[in-house]
Amino acid sequence: MNKAALLLAALAALPGAALANPVLLISIDGLRPGDVLEADRRGLAIPNLRRFVKEGASASGVTGVLPTLTYPSHTTLITGVAPAQHGITANNSFDPNGINQGGWTWYASDIRVPTLWEAATKAGLTTGNVHWPVSVAASGVTWNLPQIWRTGHADDVKLLDALATPGLRAELERATGTPYAMGIDESLSGDENRGRFATALIESHRPGFLTVYLTALDHEQHAKGPDTAEAKTVLERIDGIVGRIVAAERKAHPDAVIALVSDHGFQATHSAVNLFRPFIDEKLIVLDKDGKVASWLAMPWISGGSAAIMLARPGDEALAARVGALLDRLAADPAHGIAHIADRERIARMGGNPQAAFYVDLQPGFVTDIFRGPAAPLVAPAPIRGMHGYFPGPANLQSTFLLMGEGVPAGRKLGQIDMRAIAPTLARIMGASLPDAEKPAIDLRP
Repeated sequence: MNKAALLLAALAALPGAALANPVLLISIDGLRPGDVLEADRRGLAIPNLRRFVKEGASASGVTGVLPTLTYPSHTTLITGVAPAQHGITANNSFDPNGINQGGWTWYASDIRVPTLWEAATKAGLTTGNVHWPVSVAASGVTWNLPQIWRTGHADDVKLLDALATPGLRAELERATGTPYAMGIDESLSGDENRGRFATALIESHRPGFLTVYLTALDHEQHAKGPDTAEAKTVLERIDGIVGRIVAAERKAHPDAVIALVSDHGFQATHSAVNLFRPFIDEKLIVLDKDGKVASWLAMPWISGGSAAIMLARPGDEALAARVGALLDRLAADPAHGIAHIADRERIARMGGNPQAAFYVDLQPGFVTDIFRGPAAPLVAPAPIRGMHGYFPGPANLQSTFLLMGEGVPAGRKLGQIDMRAIAPTLARIMGASLPDAEKPAIDLRP
C-alpha cells in the first residue's frame, strides 16, 4: 500500500474524519438485505453484489422511514432526515379532487433541507444524477437526468429535455448509440438502458458524486411478489448492470467509494382494503352525480401498506374525534386488516407526515386500494402480489446498505442501522457535511 492509501486508511479509522473520496451511490428499489447476505441459500447468482459483502462493509438491515415508500425513502437517503423534516411524505401529491392527474412528487424544490448533491458541490466536487427520485431541478447537480414522466407519449422526451441539463440526453444518446428510456419505463430493459447512460456519464464527465436509480426489481415484486422466480431473474440481471457501472467508476476514480442502497423491503400481499368506502359511507367524503369528489372533511392519503388520514380542518377537534371513532370501529374487525392506528404524537415520534391527523398501518398481506367509487367493496383480492409502504421496523421491510472502496475495511459488519445515518456517512467520505442530518455518520472502523 502506498503512502496516500495508508493515509486514507488511517483517516477511515477515525469516526469523524473527512476522507474526500469520490462517491458513487446506486439504489436498487426494493432490494432486501437477505437477498444479498443470504444469496446462496436463496439461489441467487449475484457476484457483483456479493463482492460488496466480501470486500467492504454491509448492514444486516436498515430501518426505514414512515412510510416505507420510494420517494420519502430516497429523499431520506439523500438528506439524512425523516420525511417530517425533508417534506416528501408520499410518492404522490395529496390530491383529494383528482386534479393533478396522478402527479408524483418529482420536484426537488419540495425538499426542505440540504441534499448530498448540494453538500458535494460545496466540497468542490462535480455531481451527476441518473433517474433518482425527487431530482427535477435539483440544486447542486452538474449533470442531471431527473426522473419525470407524464404518459409515456413521445412528448415526455421533450419534457425531460426541458428539465434535464441542456444537451445531456442527446450527448449520452450519441455515446451509447441508443435512445434514453422513458421515465415511466420501470422494466428491466429500462434499467439496462439507464445503466449504460450512467456508464457513459462516468466516462464522459467523471462526476465526483453520482446517483443512479434502478427500478425493475420493485416493479417485478409488485407484479409477481417477492421470492418469486421472476423477481430473482430480474435481480440477477441487475447485478450485471451494477457490475458494469462499478467497473466504469473504478476506472474513472480508482479512489472511489461505492454505496449500494435500497429504499425498502417487500411484503407479499393477498387482500386490498378500500379505506375510501367507510369515509364515503360516513359522509366524510361526498361524491357528485358522476362519482367524483364534490367535497370532503377527511380523506385517506394512501401509501401502499399504510395511509395518512388528512382532515380538511386540521384544528377541528370534534372532526378528529369523529374520524378517530370511525378508525377504531374499522380496526376492531380483524377482517379489515388494520394493525395500528397512530395519532399525531406517535406520527411525530416516527418522523412521519406532520399534516396527518392519523396514520393507519395494515397487517402483513393487506394493502390499501385506490379510489374505485362508492360501490367498491371494503376488502377485495389484492390487484398486486407485493407491496411496501407500511410502518418501518418489520424484517420484511428492512432495506439494504453496502459500501466498498478506498478506505472501507473488508468484511466489516455494520449490524442494524438507521436509514438517516447513510447520507451523513457518504457526506463525510466526500469531505462534505450535512449539518441537518438526524443521525451521526456510521463508524467504519474494522
